[in-house]
Amino acid sequence: MKGKPLFSRLQRWIFSLSIFFLLIMSLARLAMYVYFRHISISESQFWPVMWMGVRYDMREISIMAVWMILLAAVPILHPFYSKLGKRCYLALWLVALIVFAVFYLVDVAHFAYLHVRLNAHVLEFLQNPRTSLEMIRETYPVAWMLLAMLVFVGLCFWYIRYTFQSIATQPEVANRFRWLRSVILFLFFGGWIFGRIGQFPLRWSDAFTLKGDFNAQMALNPFQSFFSTLAFRNSTFDTDKARHYYTMMASYLGVDHPDSVHLNYERYFPEDTSRPALHPNIVLVICESFSGYKSSLWGNPLHTTPFIDSIARNGIFFDHCFTPSFGTARGVWAVITGLPDVEVHKTASRNPQIVDQHTIINAFKGYRRFYFIGGSTSWANIRGLLDNNIDSLRIYEEKDYSAPRLDVWGISDKNLFLEANKILRQQKHPFFAIIQTSDNHRPYSIPEEDLKYFHRVHYPVDTLKKYGFFSNEELNAFRYFDFCVQTFLDSASREPYFKHTIFAFIGDHGINGDAGNMFPRAWTDQRLTSEHVPFIIYAPALLKPQRHSMIASQVDVLPILAGLANVSYHNYTLGRDLLHVQDTAHNMAFIIERDNDQMGLVNSAYYLKQSIHQPDQYQFVSILNNDPIPHNAYTDSVLQSMRTWMYAFYETARYMTYHNKKQRQVH
Repeated sequence: MKGKPLFSRLQRWIFSLSIFFLLIMSLARLAMYVYFRHISISESQFWPVMWMGVRYDMREISIMAVWMILLAAVPILHPFYSKLGKRCYLALWLVALIVFAVFYLVDVAHFAYLHVRLNAHVLEFLQNPRTSLEMIRETYPVAWMLLAMLVFVGLCFWYIRYTFQSIATQPEVANRFRWLRSVILFLFFGGWIFGRIGQFPLRWSDAFTLKGDFNAQMALNPFQSFFSTLAFRNSTFDTDKARHYYTMMASYLGVDHPDSVHLNYERYFPEDTSRPALHPNIVLVICESFSGYKSSLWGNPLHTTPFIDSIARNGIFFDHCFTPSFGTARGVWAVITGLPDVEVHKTASRNPQIVDQHTIINAFKGYRRFYFIGGSTSWANIRGLLDNNIDSLRIYEEKDYSAPRLDVWGISDKNLFLEANKILRQQKHPFFAIIQTSDNHRPYSIPEEDLKYFHRVHYPVDTLKKYGFFSNEELNAFRYFDFCVQTFLDSASREPYFKHTIFAFIGDHGINGDAGNMFPRAWTDQRLTSEHVPFIIYAPALLKPQRHSMIASQVDVLPILAGLANVSYHNYTLGRDLLHVQDTAHNMAFIIERDNDQMGLVNSAYYLKQSIHQPDQYQFVSILNNDPIPHNAYTDSVLQSMRTWMYAFYETARYMTYHNKKQRQVH
């Protein structure tokens, strides 16, 4: 004779579905780990990642389980005692399955695109739905993905109905102590929702206590990462905190007339009358995803950018330059304004409260100003940022060119450069031109017309991953950018303006990936590869070759170019002319990763990275070697000093963002 069941039919159904979905979520995590792995993870690291993932998964599963228990407390909604309850439960599960499938589908695409789990920042793409949908259509096999989602939902819903019908035919538990079992089950799942035994619950940021950014990303699931980041969408500034750090920041920036009451950050740099007033042209190229370790500049064996390597050797090359953030809109913002984008949810360019910004570009008096982009500046309100702040700017977009459209990002980079060259060679006055590229970006398009001169290469997957690439398509797109730059400078060199022009190249951001042995492990593990970019200034007729290993930032670009052009300018933000700063040994670069809600600071030897909201969760590593940092009085003092400076940059940037209006009195 069979024994009496220990749990009720509802409780057995809940257990069955909990195990089923825990298995699915764990397999999904394992699949993502295997597919996206770009660094080797030892067994000692792998199991903590999986266990942390189980804890996050059980939280989501337990939320659903608690809802099932609570709904069943209403007799008319009990699935095993009421037809209405059964229909409600099955309908609820169908909706939950669709949401589950959509979240995981978008999560995989999001991780393939940005190398971070799905988070609230994905809502930024809804600001430009047409462009975003077109990019998705051109990049991903949408039809197959939707079909797979429908099959998954169908199979899972079949399993849910099957388990329900199977358990419905089984005997019910005795009424005695049934309520006690329900309470115990409620507390059991409630414990998983809390996530740990202790005072504080399991948090999203706990994943980043694991060694390395990749481990943290693998431990998370899309629900945890998405809903956790929703809490930090609002942004503002704190005058008192900015004032607290004012003295040290004013000294670091070289403020002319320090004033801690009114928080004056103004610096005025007059024209150097001892130097000839040449008024050189400026061509600033903002290079899409121009990640340092993927280029030839640091010896990548795949020889991706031989031409750019040659102009770096013959120009001014900053080999320790970092972007403050990851993302094109944030990179453009940093270049134009000299400020890190410290906005919480939307990019700073989208915030109407701060769209009015002073920019050093306007200091180039008598210059014509141009902005060239292969597609459109409508995304992320970049058009508003540019038009609102750069005087007499002429923007050229896809519709203004004769070249054919290549993909969602407009015309090819080669044609963009050539179209820009057509305009620039006609100019009779000095000009400041910005060219923003895009082909080194999914869907990694290369026009057929260029395959006569540009030849694709193919490497095995293990070779690609060893040297920082995820696919041959990505590798060839990176190589194609080098081809485009060479085509541009070859064409420009035949024009009269070339000898009188300073060309500058800087990445809008890097790409998270494995830097291998080209850099110490911290560059990979702590995601410095996402922010490390080349910064090259090339003007063979005007500038002597130099290579600088001082710490530099994207915010320094305009002050450096203004200094080289010898124009007088006012600066109210964080950028500095590093070629005319006496003490560069103490340079620092501030970094903020909004995808992970972390911030950091790089100096000549160390990188400090910590959670914005949980300061006790931090990483303090060497950027020079793989040796662990010893705990002693000296390193403790360095850590505390860097933490103070990191907060100083953060609070000052937040304040400056709202106090960098372009309407200024000039001397």
